Amino acid sequence: MKKGLLLCVCQGTCPSFKGMDIFEVLNTIRREKLVDFVSIHPQLCADDGDEFLNTLMSNKEVDRLFVAGCDPRMQQKMFRDAFNKAGFNPEKHFAVDIRNMTTEQAIETIKKLISEK
Repeated sequence: MKKGLLLCVCQGTCPSFKGMDIFEVLNTIRREKLVDFVSIHPQLCADDGDEFLNTLMSNKEVDRLFVAGCDPRMQQKMFRDAFNKAGFNPEKHFAVDIRNMTTEQAIETIKKLISEK
């Protein structure tokens, strides 16, 4: 079974992401082999975000999905339909809010989430 990290960056224009290098966040997690795959999406809560999640989660090999972006409760609500459509168990989705963090803070926050799950 595989685990992956998605980084959602609010279109890349939200001021709450200006203090971090999102590519360094993904590269650090990838280089340290904390997950099997990493990806970035500009706005998972948009219609094409639902399609992206549905397509990705239709792969029954994904066992855990970590999403770093906005509030975890909002993620649960926004992704519910896409997960249901894909047949993905929402209990395998682990969310973390990384808004208004530096690159280093985001990396440490994501690492902590992954190590706990």
